[in-house]
Amino acid sequence: MMQRPEVTFYILDDAASDARLKLACRLVDKAYRAGQNVLVWHTDAVELAALDEMLWTFGDDRGFIPHELVAPGAAAEAPVLLTTSAAPESGIDVLINLAAAVPQIAERAARVIEVIDGDPARRAAGRARFKAYREIGCEPVSHNVRG
Repeated sequence: MMQRPEVTFYILDDAASDARLKLACRLVDKAYRAGQNVLVWHTDAVELAALDEMLWTFGDDRGFIPHELVAPGAAAEAPVLLTTSAAPESGIDVLINLAAAVPQIAERAARVIEVIDGDPARRAAGRARFKAYREIGCEPVSHNVRG
């Protein structure tokens, strides 16, 4: 039997449009600095491009976070990959899901991170994903994040 991923929901009270992207940057940075490969999954290419831009400047004094947007069929080398559809063949240490549904590749990840903000529609979709993870045998953990 395949090992189920560890699933963590980070729930923001902030509904600002960039709040969850800023938190996603912090989570990407933490996983990257811990030596883990990261895949950020999203179905919204515009919002993913905004995250890409944020990651270029996020590192502050700690330096750049090497990342790249991945296209289907393209080779990906960076330790942090951003995608709307393509997934690496190799294992995924950390999958950060920004999409409304559980990605099919979630079970290939050692850890799945869900980032939910104060937007009512995203909250509802997050509750549905929480239930979906339980249905595949995962026990999600939630953390409330201020600001």
